[in-house]
Amino acid sequence: MLTVSQRIEALREQMQTHGIDAWLVYTADPHLSEYLPAHWSQREYLSGFTGSAGYMAVTQQAAALWTDSRYWVQAEAELQGSSIELMKQGASDTPKLEDWVKSQLSPDQVVGVNGMALSVSQALSLENSFAQADIELVVEHELLEAFWQDRPALPQAAIYEHAAKYVGLPRQAKLKQVREAMEAAGCQVHLISSLDDIAWVLNLRGSDVEYNPVFLSHLILTAERAILCVEPSKLSEALKQSLAEDSVELLAYDAVEDCLAELMADDESNLLIDAVRTAWSICEPYTEQAVLALNPSQRLKASKNDKEIAHIRHAMEKDGAALCEFFAEFEKRLVAGDELSELDVDEMITAARARQEGFVSPSFATIAGFNANGALPHYRALPEAYSMIEGDGLLLIDSGGQYVDGTTDITRVVPIGHITDAHKKDYTLVLKGMINLSMAVFPVNEPGPNLDAIARLPLWQAGLDFGHGTGHGVGYFLNVHEGPQSISHYGYGRPDAEMKEGMITSNEPGLYRPGQWGIRIENLVLNQPAFKTEFGDFLKFETLTLCPIDTRCIDLNLLREDERAWLNNYHQEVRERLLAYVEGDAKSWLLQRTEAI
Repeated sequence: MLTVSQRIEALREQMQTHGIDAWLVYTADPHLSEYLPAHWSQREYLSGFTGSAGYMAVTQQAAALWTDSRYWVQAEAELQGSSIELMKQGASDTPKLEDWVKSQLSPDQVVGVNGMALSVSQALSLENSFAQADIELVVEHELLEAFWQDRPALPQAAIYEHAAKYVGLPRQAKLKQVREAMEAAGCQVHLISSLDDIAWVLNLRGSDVEYNPVFLSHLILTAERAILCVEPSKLSEALKQSLAEDSVELLAYDAVEDCLAELMADDESNLLIDAVRTAWSICEPYTEQAVLALNPSQRLKASKNDKEIAHIRHAMEKDGAALCEFFAEFEKRLVAGDELSELDVDEMITAARARQEGFVSPSFATIAGFNANGALPHYRALPEAYSMIEGDGLLLIDSGGQYVDGTTDITRVVPIGHITDAHKKDYTLVLKGMINLSMAVFPVNEPGPNLDAIARLPLWQAGLDFGHGTGHGVGYFLNVHEGPQSISHYGYGRPDAEMKEGMITSNEPGLYRPGQWGIRIENLVLNQPAFKTEFGDFLKFETLTLCPIDTRCIDLNLLREDERAWLNNYHQEVRERLLAYVEGDAKSWLLQRTEAI
C-alpha cells in the first residue's frame, strides 16, 4: 500500500502525463452527497485525512488541504509528516483555494479537476476565478484511478419500496408535483442527481450510503417520461414491475450522459438542474440551455404532510424509549464501577435503538465525547483513539436513528462525577438558548438564518459563541441533514431558506472550550401554525424529540421563570408520552429525570 507521500508523487506523475499543473480534489461524488460511498473517498485516500469535509490542491511543488474549524485539530494530527499544508478554512489569514492555486501558477498554466465530483456552481465559480489570471480549468477523469489499486467497488445494496402505509403521497402524485414545477420554470427536461431527492420522488429506499437510506442513481424527467439510471441488479422483478406500472423506465447507472444527450438534442429544450447538487461533467454540454434552480423536490419534501408527521411523532416516542433504556443502563453501570469508554456509549445506544420496531440504522456516526473530546463538535471515537469515561466532567452524546417511520437526531450532556460551577454556567447558557428558540414565534416565510440570534443571545450576552449553525433540516426516513432551510447566520442570504409549515429542523446551540469540555443540547422541532393577525400568518415550533434534559447541570439562578416553566412542561410531556414504552430501570430513570425543578 502506498504512503500518503507516495500517493502525492504518483498523482504528480499523472498530472505531468496529462499536461496539468495543479489538480483539485474535493470531498464529493457524482451526486454531491454529504456522506460518500467509499468508492469516492478520493480526498481521504490522497491525504490520509478522515474528516467528513475538506478539499485539496496539488501542484508539482506543493500540496494543501482546507477544512473548517471542526476538524483543525484532527487534520493537524492526520497530516503530520505528509508534506501537505493545512489551510484553516475560515481563519482570517487563510487564502481561498483559488487564490492559493493562482499564487502557485503562472498565466497559461492548467488546473485540472474530476468533473464528476464537482458541482455546476463550483465549476462556474472556478472557471471565472482562474480566467481572471489567464489560467485554464479543464475537466478530466479521475487521475487517482491510475494508482488507486485497492479502490473500493461501487456499492450494490438492494433497493426497496418505502411501504405505502408510511409514505406521504404516492409516486405518481410526487412526479406530478415536480412536473408542474418544471413547467412553471419553462423546462422540458429535469435532471435529478441528489440521492435523497430521487428516493423521495420515487418512494424508494436503499443502503448504498452509510447512515442514509438512499441508492446510487440519476433520475431524468420530461413531461411524459421518468427515466431512472440505476444498476438494474439492485431491483427485484416485483419492484421493476411496480415502477413500470407508474411509467418509470430503467437504464444503466452509467447511461445518464447518453440519455441526457438524446433528450437534449432539440436545441429548444431547456434543462432544469440544481447547480449545487448536479455534477459539472454531466451538464457542461448544456450550459446554454440550463435553468439553474433549486430542485423542486427539495422544497416539496422539506414540508412534511400530516400523515408523515404522525409517523414521525411515533418514531420519536420509540427513539425516546430507546434513550431511556440506554441512559438507565449507562448510569447503572457507572454507579457499579464498570469501566466504560466512549466506544461503549456508541455500542449501547445503537443496541437500544435496534430493539425498537422499525429501526434500520443510526442516522449518523454517534458522537460521544468526554471532556476535551466533547469540545470537538464532530468528534468520533475510534478503536485506535478514544477516551475512558472516568473521573469528573461532562459527557456529550450526539446520536440519531433511522426508522422506517422517521429520522431522529438528539444531543444530550451528562455530568460525570463532580462538576463545577463553570460547567453549570456554560450548560445553562446553552440550555437557555435552546429553550428561547423553542419558544420562538415568527412569520411564515421568515428566513431561517434570521432566527439564529435567538439561540445565541444568552451566549453573546456573556461574551461567548459557537462556530456552527444552530439548526439544519431533517428528512423523513432520509438524510439527517437536508435543506433548503437552516437556522444559521452562515447561510444568511441563501435563497429558499424560508421557514414554512411542516418543516423539521434541529435546534442545537453549543459551547466549546478547547482542551476542556463541550456542550450541545439538541432537539428536533416542527414548524406549526401559531396564529394569524392583520400582519400575516405566524409559525411556532413543536418540539418533536422526547428525552429528558439533564437538570443536574443547571444553575437555576440563571433561568428565567418562563424558561423554567418551558423545561418543566417539556419534561411533563416526555414523561406522559414515554411511560407506556418503558419499564423497570428505564421507567425509574424516566420518572427521576423528568421531575420538576
